[in-house]
Amino acid sequence: MVMANFPTIVPASVFGKYAPSNRVNVGVIGCGRIGTSWDMPGVLKQDKANMMAVCDLDLKRLKQGKELVETFYAKKSGKPYSGVKTYENYHELLANKDIDAIIISTPDHWHVVPAIHALRAGKDIYMEKPASLTISEGRLLSNEANKAGAIFQIGSQQRCMPQFKKACELVRNGRIGKLHTIYVGLPVDKASESTAEKAMVIPANLNYDMWLGITPYAEYTEKRVHPQNDYSRPGWLRCEQYGAGMITGWGAHHFDIVNWGMGTEHTGPVEISGTSEWPPSGALWDVHGSFKTETVFANGVKVLASDAYTNGVKFVGAEGWIFVARGNYTATATDPVAKDKSVLALAASDPRILDSVIGPNDIHLYQSLDHHGNWIDSILSRQPNIAPIEVGHRACSICLLNHTAMKLNRKLFWDPVLERYKNDDEANAMLSRPKRWPYQENFEFDVKTNL
Repeated sequence: MVMANFPTIVPASVFGKYAPSNRVNVGVIGCGRIGTSWDMPGVLKQDKANMMAVCDLDLKRLKQGKELVETFYAKKSGKPYSGVKTYENYHELLANKDIDAIIISTPDHWHVVPAIHALRAGKDIYMEKPASLTISEGRLLSNEANKAGAIFQIGSQQRCMPQFKKACELVRNGRIGKLHTIYVGLPVDKASESTAEKAMVIPANLNYDMWLGITPYAEYTEKRVHPQNDYSRPGWLRCEQYGAGMITGWGAHHFDIVNWGMGTEHTGPVEISGTSEWPPSGALWDVHGSFKTETVFANGVKVLASDAYTNGVKFVGAEGWIFVARGNYTATATDPVAKDKSVLALAASDPRILDSVIGPNDIHLYQSLDHHGNWIDSILSRQPNIAPIEVGHRACSICLLNHTAMKLNRKLFWDPVLERYKNDDEANAMLSRPKRWPYQENFEFDVKTNL
């Protein structure tokens, strides 16, 4: 553990009218690309939050995370500030009883385990999407959060973008007639790297064995982990050991909007099929390439997803359609943007659909314009947030169901209540993954009963 021996009291000028008792003390697990460019700045700007500790397995990033926070508070207060504690092991951060809430901005394979430990330590959580590496882990995590009574928010910030809320409200209130088809356009990674690249010496500043965590041991190469000298897009995003590729990377965002627009946030589909291109055997970067899937819900709505469609979500009903996307908004410098400048963030088959007023007796969806601010406010009020873990789990599940269908290249039948494939042992075996010692956790969990 590395700790800075400085006082943790932040100058009053940083927070203005908010007394310490009305602020949330936040610790950060993961000071990488998303953490430093999106989650940490998003919480730092909240006057009701005090970011008091950071943790990372890479000492370079740990130092830079500490500097980011202290520079922010020093600039805001106009006085030097050096009160951020640093930890190399998240267990020690969680043992700090002064910390109320945790941001988890780690690679996908390090989401569920630290989140469960944080819940059992009594912390509230903001965690990056996707909710889990496997469906069984996601179910366990949601159950744990519910049991703990924690405020747990997933990084599904599209819910805080006005166009997504408007599109989903219009669909939910029947402005395009009976919904029958949804098109989901996602970007993909098409590049692959050969494992012919020789293993590299593990940097002294990186705890590589712990970085691998529950995943199988693999020789270190920088392209497997993250760049050592910048925060550009890391290689682990393109390795199946640590995620599922863009089907979860961006799919978690768009399938969440699918659920929001249909009102299926607490259930799932019943049929899934799909195909995909895959890199050659032995490739280091081995996630899926171009793909096409079809997901069918019990209400009869078909969700067609592919990289061949425009990035965004298109709802099609008997009386028209609505398309919604981020437009040119980016959360990070490497986010894809619309190449065609004519693609609008919100469009419809008839412009009058978008002018429709949501009346007092219509369905009104949760509104927030500040995703991280919503999390802090929810912690203080103990009221629900805009993207709770169960909702994040259900969106991630659709992604992983698509991924399994792409792997098996055949139609699958899903029970969204039991969260099991029907009469398919091969597919059910893919609901979880083996976990490497000593990082495996024997959390009690019965996949069949979800208890």
